[in-house]
Amino acid sequence: MFKKILIANRGEIACRIAATARRMGIQTVAVYSDADASAKHVQACDEAVHVGGSAPKDSYLRWERILEAAKATGAEAVHPGYGFLSENSDFAKACTAAGLVFIGPPASAILAMGLKAESKRLMESAGVPLVPGYHGADQDPALLQLEADRIGYPALIKASAGGGGKGMRVVEKSEDFAAALASCKREAINSFGSDAVLIEKYVQRPRHIEIQVFGDTQGNCVYLFERDCSVQRRHQKVLEEAPAPGMTEVLRAQMGAAAVAAAQAVNYVGAGTVEFIVEQTAYDQPESMKFFFMEMNTRLQVEHPVTEAITGLDLVEWQLRVASGESLPLRQDELRIQGHAIEARICAENPDNNFLPATGTLQVYSKPQATSFERGTIRIDDGVREGDTISPFYDSMVAKLIVHGDTREQALARLDTALAQTHIVGLNTNVQFLRHVVRSHAFATAQLDTALIQRESAVLFKQDPVGLQAAAAAVIADALHAEFAKQGADPFSRRDGWQSHGTTRRRFELEYDGLPVCAVLTCTSPLRLQVGEGAESDLQFTPQPTSQGDGLWVQFNGQRIHSAVHTQDKASDGLRHVFTPQGSTRIRLLDPLAHSGEAATEVGRLTAPMPGKVVSFSVKAGDKVKAGQALAVMEAMKMEHTVQAPHDGTVAELLYAPGDQVAEGAELLKLSA
Repeated sequence: MFKKILIANRGEIACRIAATARRMGIQTVAVYSDADASAKHVQACDEAVHVGGSAPKDSYLRWERILEAAKATGAEAVHPGYGFLSENSDFAKACTAAGLVFIGPPASAILAMGLKAESKRLMESAGVPLVPGYHGADQDPALLQLEADRIGYPALIKASAGGGGKGMRVVEKSEDFAAALASCKREAINSFGSDAVLIEKYVQRPRHIEIQVFGDTQGNCVYLFERDCSVQRRHQKVLEEAPAPGMTEVLRAQMGAAAVAAAQAVNYVGAGTVEFIVEQTAYDQPESMKFFFMEMNTRLQVEHPVTEAITGLDLVEWQLRVASGESLPLRQDELRIQGHAIEARICAENPDNNFLPATGTLQVYSKPQATSFERGTIRIDDGVREGDTISPFYDSMVAKLIVHGDTREQALARLDTALAQTHIVGLNTNVQFLRHVVRSHAFATAQLDTALIQRESAVLFKQDPVGLQAAAAAVIADALHAEFAKQGADPFSRRDGWQSHGTTRRRFELEYDGLPVCAVLTCTSPLRLQVGEGAESDLQFTPQPTSQGDGLWVQFNGQRIHSAVHTQDKASDGLRHVFTPQGSTRIRLLDPLAHSGEAATEVGRLTAPMPGKVVSFSVKAGDKVKAGQALAVMEAMKMEHTVQAPHDGTVAELLYAPGDQVAEGAELLKLSA
């Protein structure tokens, strides 16, 4: 077994690998960029080496610098994690040439499966079912258009060297193909260094089911069952679970055998995932499901913890043992499924604004109590701590929340409870959105396909399960509780409202969902509160600390809820985050003494929605545009985002050029009415 390894990655996966290595008595070396100098993964390892600037191309993708770090620190092997260099065959070769063990498959297997078109041709020769499509080397746009027309719409354009949902576009009709192809190629070359694409028929009502495979250097190969990753946004996974709901034993055996055959066709070693697209006639007819090979990811997957939960195994330990020359710890007939596991990806993004990535500081980062590491009821994998900054340089994922139960229903309930106990303040996240998905009828009843989020949008987006009345009562109770704690117990500040003159009323100015609201508190015993046009009702509250910090039981308007209120930084002008078991919301408690003048918004001012790079402008000064027309494309957090015209007008001036880096809120162009 290795004595020391270098982890060529960052964030939660680097912390994850370090935890297993520590348990096995293996020393670890971290690498870090300028932005990650004090990151959690740096402190999780025994040593750390600086490898360059904040952008991945200046640090985590500089494999020659990483190899120097490995040799300088005496590491015997390199674990690439996922992303970055994990599926780079040149890096795997370079590790071997430097006398280091690459903890992953042979470079030849990475190369064979890394190009989607090549891998599909390989699978076709091996008899694995494929989705109808074009996987040829000729990348002439006119030919690709003809092939898409031949296959039929909707069609899917995919980067041949891609992964993680990047370089992928669904095209609904022929006239949209050219623009989608150009965008896909730009994203592909920026992410993978190649703009080659393939075209496939977009399968209707598809499920994304993948098989975890593992091979060793002795020629043994097993599959560790399946994961359903159908719930996706922007072709990236949101929730993953194992085993796949509705999976029959016959289909599981067929898909497992196909996955093993795919791995053996390239002499695969280590952890890998064979991904299938599964067509279904109806949600309640699993016997009608047909599977087609999609791709093979030649690395450990983000969602590997759900496989660990249902098998009781540590896949990173398996990786280390196989890479050191040991045979697989178990045979196929020794593997068993135990219960059900679900993983939720907690990301810094705004689901109600097309999942726009968010940056900022984790002013509050409170999470549920983990019950074990390898396998248990609740597990949290993350690479951040409270006070850390989510930057625009890397992926938007903050943490992975994994739950396990004896049944899917039990796992769902535990996941919802754990999400309710996850409090994040300082930037937008998808925590509340994840709760909406988990509670939706479609997900709860396993009516799964990759379009679940779109078809269930009415119950997933712009939902506030708390409401104005409860939110206002919570923030006012929190403010009063803080006042009482400071004032002490003199008779003029007692919570029963005792005073030497008549009844006193206090006004609280609030802002909720962008609208002003006035709340009036009558200082009697008990206190009475009226919020907006609602009825006046008793307000009572009692301290109730939790593992997430101070909380209050608040009784108002016939409801008794437990709430935790967190105030964002001073720059947020009184913004409060209210967390309850039912959900979370935001409400602003305004300071009546503060200057409340509002700056007028300049008409025609279009700004960058996040820090990033200007990719292109589709207009020039003097062009007339229509509302909703695409004006510019930005790239941030490895994704492209289109800036659209808010109204009809004329482009007055472009303020940046393609390739320029811009800050959040920077004015990109001027649009006159």
